[in-house]
Amino acid sequence: MTFLHRRAVLRAAASGALASVAGAPLAGCDEEGAARAGEPARARASASPVPQRPVPPRLPALPADLPAQIEHGSRQGKAVALTFHGRGDAKSANGLLAEAERAGARITVLAVGDWLDEQPQLARRVLDGGHELGNHTMRHLDICSMSAQAAYAEITQCADRLRKLTGGIGRWFRPSRARRATPLVQRLARKAGYPHVLSYDVDSLDFTDPGAAVVRRTVLDAVRPGSVVSLHFGHAGTVAALPAILDGLHRRGLRAVTTTELLTR
Repeated sequence: MTFLHRRAVLRAAASGALASVAGAPLAGCDEEGAARAGEPARARASASPVPQRPVPPRLPALPADLPAQIEHGSRQGKAVALTFHGRGDAKSANGLLAEAERAGARITVLAVGDWLDEQPQLARRVLDGGHELGNHTMRHLDICSMSAQAAYAEITQCADRLRKLTGGIGRWFRPSRARRATPLVQRLARKAGYPHVLSYDVDSLDFTDPGAAVVRRTVLDAVRPGSVVSLHFGHAGTVAALPAILDGLHRRGLRAVTTTELLTR
């Protein structure tokens, strides 16, 4: 090989090597870009997780002979159901739930739909605490005086909120501003997926804000085995009265359970 030819070959080899180096990224200069190029699908998946749909709670089957409107459970047992109209500020609701849980009690919350719009996190808070959640109409109006169309909308709109937040509509419906449903409202509730209307046999009258001592006395003077007690979120006297109510029930050998537990024992 001549000297000139050998120099040409060496120059060509050197040029190829330099081109190869220039085409490769320098270590540490584009690690982020290399990571994006190496695993784009995994990076996108971690950045945008697929939201999980809520799963409705599993409930035991109810006895076949339950009446269409329920005022109380069996008088032969040792349980009662404390049921709360779900409305009011989140702080008092959380305080009341915490008081119940400290005593090992479980309650039933009949939620108003516009309250769920304002406090959506409380739907899961109720269920995660082992309690029960039901329907108390959308806006808490006088449902028994409404037309069929308006009353049905009150029931189904609240049911829609419950389904969106929890995966199910809840087992119980209670008419707003009425102790018992009219035959029309009862039929509309059944059409909306609620075969039973939940009434009560003990009215605490706590919504009149008579004070914790009066609320406690009203409940404990009237409660019996199997009772369904009407109480309300959003009233400070109710939160203050609850520990004494639960203690009074305990002294009588009674336990506060969900409405489903009361009726399936």
